[in-house]
Amino acid sequence: MPLLLLCGVLLGGLSACGRSGDSPSADAEADTTETIPFTTEGRLAFIQDGDSTATIDIEIAETDSARERGMMQREGFPSDRSGMLFIFDDEKPRSFWMSNTPVSLDILFVSADSQVVTIAKYTTPFSSEHYRSGDPAQFVVEVPAGFADSHGILEGDRIRWRRVE
Repeated sequence: MPLLLLCGVLLGGLSACGRSGDSPSADAEADTTETIPFTTEGRLAFIQDGDSTATIDIEIAETDSARERGMMQREGFPSDRSGMLFIFDDEKPRSFWMSNTPVSLDILFVSADSQVVTIAKYTTPFSSEHYRSGDPAQFVVEVPAGFADSHGILEGDRIRWRRVE
């Protein structure tokens, strides 16, 4: 028993040793993770039969790093009339997942001619499930879960967006 106690004291002392500037513990890193603020960079309208059914403020993700980050480690959008527009250089089948994304989303895959081709509704937070476009898409719109249902947005509808200054 005294040998076990001695080992415990030594191991405890060693694990507490360090010098200023060493890497913080995982708990400390989690506590210092900064929330990424939402930046309104544009406006996006959902169009059905030529009429706008809903308009939202959008943050635009058009660089590789912005597209990879998306809504990861964000607590949500500032309002139910906010979303994120992902812009890609080409049109091809797309796949999104919810890793490190703490909120449920509706993910709308949109073709190069601005037509909604697939809607993944009420996605599961922190899931590794892949949500696929099926048909080729050049744009993806993420909005709060339930947005598509509450605004009657359907596959075949269109989007129109513009940047704001």
